[in-house]
Amino acid sequence: MVTDAEQEFDAYFRARRDAVRRTAYLLCGDWHRADDHAQAAFVALHRHWHRIRDRAALDAWMRRTLVRTVVDESRRPWRWEHATDTSPEGRVEGPADGPADAVATRHVLVDGLRAVPPRQRAVLVLRFLEGLDVAATAEVLGCSAGTVKSQTVHGLAALRAALGDALDDLRPAG
Repeated sequence: MVTDAEQEFDAYFRARRDAVRRTAYLLCGDWHRADDHAQAAFVALHRHWHRIRDRAALDAWMRRTLVRTVVDESRRPWRWEHATDTSPEGRVEGPADGPADAVATRHVLVDGLRAVPPRQRAVLVLRFLEGLDVAATAEVLGCSAGTVKSQTVHGLAALRAALGDALDDLRPAG
């Protein structure tokens, strides 16, 4: 037997489900997740239906519940995972792949560093290969920390430009 409260909830659900789903989509950007969020919000509403006295505030209650559902779900660890078009087998891993790959990578890096201006090359080597921080690099080079930072930015840009096609040659054909 259907009670008056259930009929009221059913009427509200039928009237507002599309609007709630659209709002959920705008919050999360994915229609499948929007369906899940809208469903979770309506389940919570149904669970608390008997306690909500001000029926005029239902839309506000739903919005608040929907936003909380989306935010809570976005904080869950599995949401940090993202699907990609490439499999891990198609990536260049690094020195652990084997001696031949390590040598090839090293030669490409050294050749790329040769194309970087000397001061920028010194900063890159000290910062990334020697592991020094900005202050220690500045002390070694006798310059300010700001100079080290700017030289790092310019040096990385020059290295990327020098390595451009060489990095593509290292990647396995897929």
